[in-house]
Amino acid sequence: MMEYHNSRPARIIGPIGEVLTRDNLPPRDTTRWVASRKAQVVAAVEGGLITIEEAMARYNLSLEEFYSWQHAMDRGGVSGLRVAAGQRSRSERHRHAGSRLVELTTH
Repeated sequence: MMEYHNSRPARIIGPIGEVLTRDNLPPRDTTRWVASRKAQVVAAVEGGLITIEEAMARYNLSLEEFYSWQHAMDRGGVSGLRVAAGQRSRSERHRHAGSRLVELTTH
């Protein structure tokens, strides 16, 4: 049974069978995106708990990033969202790019 709040469900069943509400979604300031957190955000949007626009604003995501999570989850479930070895988090890429820029401008 779904419980609705303002024509949206107040809770949904998450990707691994857990109950998801707006209050127990990943924190707004999440910077380390493990597969389970990505899956919760995708499930929240697909289940109508939050809109895609809310997810993008809440988590500072681009549309492309959200769609890549959704596509990976469609293809491989929660395990499809795991970051492959050698890939870096968004913040690590930005830090590396910034240090590389400094290196290039000082030589």
